[in-house]
Amino acid sequence: MEPLTWTQIIIQMFIQFLPVWIGMAVIMFFSSLFRERLGLYGRLYGSRVGLIGFAIVLFWVLTAIFADMIITADPLAQVSGMKNKVPGTPVRGMEGEFYLLGGDNLARDVFSRMVMGARNVLSIAPAATAFAFMAGITLGLPAAYFGKRLDTVLSFISNLVLAFPVILLFYLLVTPEIRVTGIPTIMAAVLFLFPIIFLVLLFQSRFFNQPGKRNLYCGITLIICLWAYSGLAFNADPLGVFYMDPNLLNVFVSVVFVNSPTVFRIVRGITLDIQTREYVAAAQTRGERSWYIMLWEILPNARGPLIVDFCLRIGYTTILLGTLGFFGLGVSPESPDWGSTINDGRKLLSIYPHPALPPAIALMSLVLGLNLLADGLREESLKD
Repeated sequence: MEPLTWTQIIIQMFIQFLPVWIGMAVIMFFSSLFRERLGLYGRLYGSRVGLIGFAIVLFWVLTAIFADMIITADPLAQVSGMKNKVPGTPVRGMEGEFYLLGGDNLARDVFSRMVMGARNVLSIAPAATAFAFMAGITLGLPAAYFGKRLDTVLSFISNLVLAFPVILLFYLLVTPEIRVTGIPTIMAAVLFLFPIIFLVLLFQSRFFNQPGKRNLYCGITLIICLWAYSGLAFNADPLGVFYMDPNLLNVFVSVVFVNSPTVFRIVRGITLDIQTREYVAAAQTRGERSWYIMLWEILPNARGPLIVDFCLRIGYTTILLGTLGFFGLGVSPESPDWGSTINDGRKLLSIYPHPALPPAIALMSLVLGLNLLADGLREESLKD
């Protein structure tokens, strides 16, 4: 078989991404149709910058979801004779199969590894950022609201973590020597408690005067969260539903630990400003409890800056994950994450640029999309 031309490669890749195009069209059509009812997300469709960013992010999210349908080969499989082959090369012994973006130095399909790498990144970055936000919010709200010694102690710990160089801190946390000490498991045991505390406080404060709903929601939350907690932190889920590979746990905990102090500082600063507003004083006059005021009066009015920071922080986390993968830390070496793939490809970059460029462009585009999305959200949130 003859190698594919670049025109044929682009057409074939477009076809492979067909589930993504359909998903994007459906989501954006119905979102645009009902934009008036969708709040801040609906208003995003009035921002050109935000809409472009959302489209890029949505593309990669759907790529991660439909990765198994998009890939043309097993991203870990090594095919004889396909080492460092140029884009569009036919796969030996497989009629009608091509390495659309060529083969890497271990004869693996670069296109499939780039696509599956999106799943690796997006299975860690948003979830770890969400955990960091719940930890930062749970500590930042009372630190600012109650102040005094609590604020002093929490701010000191936060500053202590922030004073350490981020990349070096990541490097120390994910090295194999640290893993065997059990420190990541201890950190997971502590950090993974914060989502449980946050959700329980959320329902407890909202339905305090409705014991039936309060007990139901808190009970369901505790059962599900403690079940997930046992599996994710200690790999002790008897049903095997919740599990996290030790390498992945290392990276996940590191991301949460590094991001939490920054979120804490942001939440604390916003809370110090908002708690002086009249509606907070009105809630205090009504006799509302402190956690109700923090979670249902202050936090909703801080959503704009927090949503923007959440998007930006996913981008920062994506870059950090790529950096870890580039240094060969955290995830397993054969993993198709973008950082590892870029590192593998850079060794022969002057001779064979095709293995390193696709994951680098993918990483750049996702971070760019998140930054544009954050700009659009900031622009629209300021209109509230």
